[in-house]
Amino acid sequence: MSIKSQIESLLFIAAKPLSLNDLNKILSKDKKEIEKALLELRDIYHQNESGLQIIEQSKKYQMVSSSDNAKLVQKYLEDETSGELSQASLEALTIIAYRGPISKTELERIRGVNCSLIIRNLLLRGLIEEKNSASGEDKIYNVSLEFIRFLGIESIEQLPDYERLNKDQTISDFLAGTLNSDSSEEIKVKNDNDKSVDNKDND
Repeated sequence: MSIKSQIESLLFIAAKPLSLNDLNKILSKDKKEIEKALLELRDIYHQNESGLQIIEQSKKYQMVSSSDNAKLVQKYLEDETSGELSQASLEALTIIAYRGPISKTELERIRGVNCSLIIRNLLLRGLIEEKNSASGEDKIYNVSLEFIRFLGIESIEQLPDYERLNKDQTISDFLAGTLNSDSSEEIKVKNDNDKSVDNKDND
C-alpha cells in the first residue's frame, strides 16, 4: 500500500486535522516523505475537480468537502440537524449518556464502528459536549445540559438504571481490554434495554 493511499485513508476517517507529527507517529515514515505525499494528494484532488479537498493550516491537514459544493453541503447539514436522529445516533447518544464521560475510542470500541460522523451530528444538535482528554490524544464526550433539559430531568443520574449501567463491570472490563470481542454482543443487549433515552428523543 502506497504512503499516499495510507494518508488518504487516515485523513478520511479522522475527526480532526492531522499534523505531520501525528502522521509520522502512525506511519513511521520520514516527515519530508509524508509532506511530499500530502502535497501530491492535494494536487490530485484539485486537478480532478473532486468533491473533496485537502486543506492545510500551520502544518495540520484535513480532508473536507470542496468549497464549490458549499451550498449543497449546507443544505444537507440543515436537513441532518433538523430531522429525527438515526438509530445509530440514538445508540451512540445512549452510550454517552450512561457511560460518559467517554472517549471516542471507547465509544467506537463498544459500537464496533467509526463514530466520527455521528459525533459531529450530535455536537451540531447540541446534545453532547466535547473536551480534550488529559493526555490530549483523544476527545472526551458527555451529554449536554440541553440534552438533560430536553429529557425533563434534573441530572443525568435520574435516567432509569443509571447507577447500574454507569458502573457495569462487564462494560468496564470490555473497555479495559480484558474481555474479548465476543462480549460486545452482551454489551449491545444491555444498551438496547435503555429505551427511555431513545423514546424521548423520538417524541
